[in-house]
Amino acid sequence: MAVNLRQSEEPAVARPKRAAAKHLIERYYHQLTEGCGNESCSTSWCASSAGFTRMDNNAAAVKALELYKVNATLCDPHPSKKVTASAYLESNSAGNRKSNHKDVHSVRDNFRDVNYLTEDKVYEILDICGEKEDYSPLIRVLGRVFSSAEGLVQSFRRSKPHTKEELKSLQGKDEDKDEDEKEAAACSAMEEDSPPSSSSSRLGEGSSGGNDVQKLGPDEVSVDIEAVRRVYERLLSNEKIEAAFLNALVYLSPNVECDLTYHNVYSQDLNYLNLFVIVMENSNLHSPEYLEIALPQFCKAMSKLPLSALAKLARLWSHYSTEQIRRMVETFQQLITYKVISNEFSSRNLVNDDDAVVAATRCLKIVYYANVLGGDLDTEHNEDEDEEPIPESSELTLQELLGEERRNKKGPRVDPLETELGIRTNDCRRPLVAFEEFVNEPLNEVLEMDKDYTFFKVETENKFSFMTCPFILNAVTKNLGLYYDNRIRMYSERRITVLYSLVQGQQLNPYLRLKVRRDHIIDDALVRLEMIAMENPADLKKQLYVEFEGEQGVDEGGVSKEFFQLVVEEIFNPDIGMFTYDERTKLFWFNPSSLENEGQYTLIGIVLGLAIYNNCILDVHFPMVVYRKLMGKKGTFRDLADANPVLFQSLKELLEYDGNVEEDMMITFQISQTDLFGNPLMYDLRENGDKIPVTNENRKEFVAQYAEYMLNKSVEKQFKAFRRGFHMVTNESPLKYLFRPEEIELLICGSRNLDFLALEETTEYDGGYSRDSRIIKEFWETLHSFGEEQKRLFLQFTTGTDRAPVGGLGKLKMIIAKNGPDTDRLPTSHTCFNVLLLPEYSDREKLRERLLKAVTYAKGFGML
Repeated sequence: MAVNLRQSEEPAVARPKRAAAKHLIERYYHQLTEGCGNESCSTSWCASSAGFTRMDNNAAAVKALELYKVNATLCDPHPSKKVTASAYLESNSAGNRKSNHKDVHSVRDNFRDVNYLTEDKVYEILDICGEKEDYSPLIRVLGRVFSSAEGLVQSFRRSKPHTKEELKSLQGKDEDKDEDEKEAAACSAMEEDSPPSSSSSRLGEGSSGGNDVQKLGPDEVSVDIEAVRRVYERLLSNEKIEAAFLNALVYLSPNVECDLTYHNVYSQDLNYLNLFVIVMENSNLHSPEYLEIALPQFCKAMSKLPLSALAKLARLWSHYSTEQIRRMVETFQQLITYKVISNEFSSRNLVNDDDAVVAATRCLKIVYYANVLGGDLDTEHNEDEDEEPIPESSELTLQELLGEERRNKKGPRVDPLETELGIRTNDCRRPLVAFEEFVNEPLNEVLEMDKDYTFFKVETENKFSFMTCPFILNAVTKNLGLYYDNRIRMYSERRITVLYSLVQGQQLNPYLRLKVRRDHIIDDALVRLEMIAMENPADLKKQLYVEFEGEQGVDEGGVSKEFFQLVVEEIFNPDIGMFTYDERTKLFWFNPSSLENEGQYTLIGIVLGLAIYNNCILDVHFPMVVYRKLMGKKGTFRDLADANPVLFQSLKELLEYDGNVEEDMMITFQISQTDLFGNPLMYDLRENGDKIPVTNENRKEFVAQYAEYMLNKSVEKQFKAFRRGFHMVTNESPLKYLFRPEEIELLICGSRNLDFLALEETTEYDGGYSRDSRIIKEFWETLHSFGEEQKRLFLQFTTGTDRAPVGGLGKLKMIIAKNGPDTDRLPTSHTCFNVLLLPEYSDREKLRERLLKAVTYAKGFGML
């Protein structure tokens, strides 16, 4: 019934009136759906009236409320509808057959006092209704119980809490309960009177069978989940019964929302969580009929749960199977998508203001963390924080004087639910459901990221930011949020610099200026950046402005791109010895024997941070473990799979070896490596490791210690310096909050997938060229005929990098402009603006020859 009797927080004296009102509305509803039994009834709103037009349950519920408001007349039940117990016994003993109508009414009377349900009670009513081929008594009972928070909380109780084995069984197929246990639970439920109606009196109830108070664990509830699933499976196949669940949810949700918002019911009775568990087991929640009213209202109610309740739900659902987690994800995603495509959101009508979308996203967050908890977790191998904090700049005093204390001094933001659960997204190696399935693309398309970022920074309760639920955003959207954050920091640093110069009388320097010589780029950049890092790290957060000595050119982005590219080429040169290069994997790794000082590693860390901060992508090739370490996780054995696949395979074979490891392999806890000059170096994984043989019993420890040494201990000094440089730039950024390690790699390196058809679709034309120009058609035909390496050279020539930005080449705004008539001059480019200046060559062959020569030999600003 789609009515909500609870208007506001009510005093105790109002409750009898509310009960009486509810009873009257039910009588009106009964009169509209079944009538009074008098075939000659003249009441126009009675189903027994000859001129009455039948209506569905939803319409009847609305009409019942209207009749109650106007105090409409109620029919007296017709004598044919009244059946006393003595009359029944008398007619039964006389052998008289009752009419089917009377029989149904007596069945209905028998279940009028059922205010909560057990699995056996549902089956009992279902069997009786099946015999009479009339399911209205069951529909009424389901409607009464499932529309009542008190009734639903008491329903389907377990006689004892879940055991660990039973929680594990939730991940697999439901198995039938032992018949003796079912019988005992049914007997216990039969002996119990109707449950008390107030939340406070429920505190002492452990189950519907009147057991002692259950001491529930952090991921346990008192509801029998398997029983609920079996009940839903039997009932949802009947369309009429399914409608009862829908109507009951419409009635239930506003009252639950009110209870949680104003009455703090969960703190009074932890079993209140049962109703959310029971409702979420309904496998039809994502059906179209739920999406309009029922599910949005229920999501709003669930989003009002306190943090401890949300964490408990996440822990419980983390025991569910992948299929069950995916079903819940699809339920909330379906609602979000439906609301997004059925509304026209814009900068004036923000999706952030849609209560249903916001509530569904908050509910999806519970499932997201359940997905993380239930996945393959590694909460132990965490990198130590930097021993020395990054020094505060001298600007702090001025900012305090100006009333502008530095933002986020307490560090990056952490999600409260993440803190409550004691885990991080990065702790999860492999979730139950892929993280990509939590991204909602229609939402990303309508999200006004500038407004959303503002709500994220202000942290007001009145405005919701989807950046607080980064799992629902794709990498492109999150990158845009990071871009706004970086730009605002740049403008803030620039403004503070201006104010500082006015107060202190110092020279105005609003940019991070780097003047470098092309043939001494590492030395010049290192000296300058080291000075900045020591004197005033805040300057690293200013907008980068690069100038190559002796070359013309204003840095509008392109010069910075080339600077980054040259620094990366130089510093990753194997001849320098800072990094080792694996020909098989095409990946770099820190050289544990490097003779370079820590400042060089700090520099490359700063460069990576600056690249993210200035929205540039770099041609760096690290294994994923580097980005995991940057996000606070140590490398482990499984990280060797991409960092050193040969070693990984050898250690894996050691773990899987069936024979006697000690006798057959004759290895100890001492390992050897080669230094920069090829000399062997010995390292003991344990004290006196050369005397400790590896056996079948200790081989797991050997493998773990080996991986620990290779990925962490051997490069500890180099990586700490590298990480310190990276954090100098990103320590106040929401980078860790928004992105996972694989997304950090995408931010720094860009995408390796180059879709030039997507680039063709988004390219714009200027100076007289258009999509239909002869030269433009020939240009794209020529470019598509290039090999992979030639295409990368073209991209490098035009944009300053050979990688696609986050989101692919379709996100790159390239412009092809006319640069005069046919000529022997080569094409040129402005990498700052991704502009290609293309002369109108006379034929395709000349175009191809000139273009290939330009992209192959071009290097340096303004060089042809």
